[in-house]
Amino acid sequence: MLLEGNISVKAALLSPYRNVKKIIVDKKKKSKDSGYIIFKAKEQGVPVESITREKIDEMASGKTHGGMLAEVEDRIYQNVDDIKNDDFVAFVEGIEDPFNFGYIIRSLYAAGCSCIITNERNWSNAATTVTKASAGASEYIKHITTSNVADTLEELQTAGFEVVAAARDDHAIEMYDYDFNKKVCICIGGEKRGLTKDVLELSNQHVYIPYNTDFKNALNAVAASTILSFEILRQRRANTPN
Repeated sequence: MLLEGNISVKAALLSPYRNVKKIIVDKKKKSKDSGYIIFKAKEQGVPVESITREKIDEMASGKTHGGMLAEVEDRIYQNVDDIKNDDFVAFVEGIEDPFNFGYIIRSLYAAGCSCIITNERNWSNAATTVTKASAGASEYIKHITTSNVADTLEELQTAGFEVVAAARDDHAIEMYDYDFNKKVCICIGGEKRGLTKDVLELSNQHVYIPYNTDFKNALNAVAASTILSFEILRQRRANTPN
């Protein structure tokens, strides 16, 4: 499996969740960033191969690799025991597009989310796209995949997390009225189907994003995850003494 571009390759090298087998670099590439990547690779004992740009073009999926590739092993996934001491995680379902998945991870990680939880699925074939779209965040964030969402959410609740579903229904309150200064798992569904019934029923609270117009349609999952995650950050910063 290949990751492409300086940001993705550097993230893979710095990630505790990915083993890098080899770095492949354009022999003419000279930059501070590429120099750092080569330095880190050699520091970790990762082989570095310098080849022509034309050969890299043949290996890569597109032309945006910038002359830098990493041959990597499959992602190392986590389990609930690995996040019991965390305080902000997210469950995401119904997302099929790898670009959107990457954008969601980027927003969540930037706002302080430590782990993303998804239904069991092999994202390996889309790793190049997800890593690029997330600006490397997918390599830094913990990732749990589950074949039984209900059991996983109940495990989180037992570990002290409140499960908070993004849903605009009769049970929901505005996100501004919910206190996120606690261990939370926010649940976000795709805009077509939303969250499944099991997730909604297991959630401790439903919250919705208030609009300033009478617009009736849902935001897409990328926008919703960004708004919710940064509301969590806003509340926690407001609650932290200077």
